[in-house]
Amino acid sequence: MKIKDEDIFIRNSELSMEFSRYVLEHPEIDDILTEDKVIIFLPKFDAELKDFNLKMAKEIEAEGGKVLYIKVRQLSPKITSRLIGVEVGVH
Repeated sequence: MKIKDEDIFIRNSELSMEFSRYVLEHPEIDDILTEDKVIIFLPKFDAELKDFNLKMAKEIEAEGGKVLYIKVRQLSPKITSRLIGVEVGVH
């Protein structure tokens, strides 16, 4: 089960990093992000993660917490670097 928990954490972390980038590009969203809300990602492309996160959200709400649901339709292909025309050499 620990491997599964770690996998869920990694997948949620990736969504969190991408959402941070999204918020930087869309500052109007920052107004709805408050410290009293827990962000829960509901990725349509990952049913297992969506179900896990939805269950976690329901538990938070049952305990009186506030949840902000972020639905994500898809992720674009991963880009490892934006650098173009790189030359590596020793002078």
